[in-house]
Amino acid sequence: MNRPHGRGPLVLGIETSCDETGVGLVRDGVLLADALASSVDEHARYGGVVPEIAARAHLEAMVPTVERALAAAGARPADLDAVAVTAGPGLAGALLVGVAAAKAYALALGVPLYGVHHLAAHVAVDTLEHGPLPSPSIALLVSGGHSSLLLVEDLAAAPVVSLGATVDDAAGEAYDKVARLLGMPFPGGPPIDRAAGEGSPTIPFPRGKAGDGTFDFSFSGLKTAVARWVEARRRAGEPVPVADVAASFQEAVVDVLTAKAVGAARAHGVDTIVIGGGVAANSRLRALAAERCSAAGITLRVPRPGLCTDNGAMVAALGALQVAAGVAPSPLDLPASSTLPLGT
Repeated sequence: MNRPHGRGPLVLGIETSCDETGVGLVRDGVLLADALASSVDEHARYGGVVPEIAARAHLEAMVPTVERALAAAGARPADLDAVAVTAGPGLAGALLVGVAAAKAYALALGVPLYGVHHLAAHVAVDTLEHGPLPSPSIALLVSGGHSSLLLVEDLAAAPVVSLGATVDDAAGEAYDKVARLLGMPFPGGPPIDRAAGEGSPTIPFPRGKAGDGTFDFSFSGLKTAVARWVEARRRAGEPVPVADVAASFQEAVVDVLTAKAVGAARAHGVDTIVIGGGVAANSRLRALAAERCSAAGITLRVPRPGLCTDNGAMVAALGALQVAAGVAPSPLDLPASSTLPLGT
């Protein structure tokens, strides 16, 4: 190991599950570098991520992004003690690029390889900002592909338990589809959040699976209800109050997300909730979660917005926790799995 005396292992993290090539460097719980290359502009014309474009963009961006991260940290490849990579879930072709690159770096440098789960990494990134996560904790992960509630005991050594997940459209996916309906650009989260700030949540859109006794989510019906409401206004020749539609849609989403998260914490006797994933950057989600957690006596932890979206820092953070816990590394024939289950 090329580790200076008295310092912990330097871990490189690679994230390529979707449309962002992320490379992070973590040592002793401190984020030293977080380099990112996004292909989102290449997908915008299609209104969503195109897997083949994403994979090719990762291939082109991988080495330059690793080099930028190393330069930012003042490190050389020979300084690395371990390489961590998102092994799944995600887009198959995109994951393959990251996993292949991680294997190459690990083999060439003679350091261990750690394949990590994308959702667990979204939870782990919070430790870079707020320190070790209390055990147990509830994690609410909300992104374009996932809306999940997880019970977290020990990120490094114990399986993360799924309490609930989306049964159809994830929250971020619903944001993208409603944004397209309202003539907003892709990705839809930021423009809807901005428009909602100018509107009032006065339209009674449905709360999918609210009060059904589960911790699952459903946003397909909400998306359809918004589309029908807007289409009815347009057929009648009436103007569509875009800001009010955005605010009402957003309120329906965050109402269900926060209510179920608090409900899960109460049901499992947990007093800490951590929120992660791209939608965790949403201003209304953060505000309502803070309000409801405060009322319930629950501690809320949310990383800064830059750490909520897909990034290499989260992978390096989880990899570093596994190294510190003495977890056995992954084999060099580690597969990339688009449907990787939690706990693997």
